[in-house]
Amino acid sequence: MKIAPVKTPVVAKRMFPNYVWDIATNNKELYLTFDDGPTPEVTNWTLDILKQYDAKATFFCIGANVEKHPDIFKSIIKDGHTIGNHTQNHIKGWKTKTKVYLKEVKDAQTTIYSNLKNLNASKVTLFRPPYGQIKPKQGKKLIELGYQIIMWDVLSFDWEQDLSEEKCLENVISKSKEGSIIVFHDSVKASKNMMYALPKVLDIFSKKGYKFKSLP
Repeated sequence: MKIAPVKTPVVAKRMFPNYVWDIATNNKELYLTFDDGPTPEVTNWTLDILKQYDAKATFFCIGANVEKHPDIFKSIIKDGHTIGNHTQNHIKGWKTKTKVYLKEVKDAQTTIYSNLKNLNASKVTLFRPPYGQIKPKQGKKLIELGYQIIMWDVLSFDWEQDLSEEKCLENVISKSKEGSIIVFHDSVKASKNMMYALPKVLDIFSKKGYKFKSLP
């Protein structure tokens, strides 16, 4: 069941101005993000498609998945994409005590940095809360620790099992504009819709002169 809208309302962005919802620009630029990887069945495919369009993206990685698939994680870095923290075990902020939540983020950060050794990678300061769930106190603490909390402008809803592939594509095509941060998932659950929509999104917007960038 959809709780959040495809397009984040302006009022929501104004309620939480310390979170990043989109990138202010007049240029034809879009910001693709991928949550929940790395995943063997999906992430490598995603990297190949992005490469075909010379597109850069941001991957919000689950620490436990980085531990399981370090080579795929390193491929993301080597392809020039940006990494973000998505907690160690993909927990729900609303149901988690702040102390436990912060430890989850710290554990994921430790995992990420242990796999960044010998790679020319920048410091990881981007964080996206799983499910978009984060308590104000959790967000405040993370910002104090130097994280940028990245939300979104457009949700593809690729993980929704009852959503058609065509509707997933329409969600992105109809709602994205200059500076939009778009959410996809490089997960098995989302793969059917994402693998249908992503190449078409890249093709359609590339033909309109858009560039796909990783988050700064």
